[in-house]
Amino acid sequence: MRWLTLYARSRQVPASLAAVVISAVTVWALARDGSEAPGDPRLPVLVLAAGAMAASTGLSGQDLELDRTAAIRWVPRRAAHVLLAGAVVCTVLLTVQTRGEDMATLMFVVRDSAGLMGLAALGAAFSGGRYAWTLPFAWLSFSFFAPPPTSAPTQVATWMLLPPGTAAGTWTALVLLIAGTAAYAVAGPRR
Repeated sequence: MRWLTLYARSRQVPASLAAVVISAVTVWALARDGSEAPGDPRLPVLVLAAGAMAASTGLSGQDLELDRTAAIRWVPRRAAHVLLAGAVVCTVLLTVQTRGEDMATLMFVVRDSAGLMGLAALGAAFSGGRYAWTLPFAWLSFSFFAPPPTSAPTQVATWMLLPPGTAAGTWTALVLLIAGTAAYAVAGPRR
């Protein structure tokens, strides 16, 4: 169990978890005033993106050379880290929702947290852990200002704001999760 504690501390898991919880509680408190229209996906997406960005800081350790030369298999650990971080982000939002009004459905939260963690993992594989947050942030920013999703390309671009059960949103999130987790698990964080 000691290795798990050391791994969590080296990946800044306590600080990331605190940031995820604080962002979820803050947005939940802001949503309680009732100013948002029912079913508006922007606030839950903001919580999930903030959680994925906070969790992405732990996708690289303190010493990349040590990570690359360690005598343990990193591929399953990296994949588990991404999947577990996505599950924690999802769980935090669902837990906060139980204290008040529902901001999003279970399928919406699962789809978006999976896709956003896939984006964060892609960011870590291409830019390193320090800048892994940039891909989820950029895609979130774009989707907030994108034109209405009337065609397939705009539906893919705004996948995180689409209603649950939309094929383009579900497939985009799934592809991002698989591609991001595979790239990060195999290549690790960029130096």
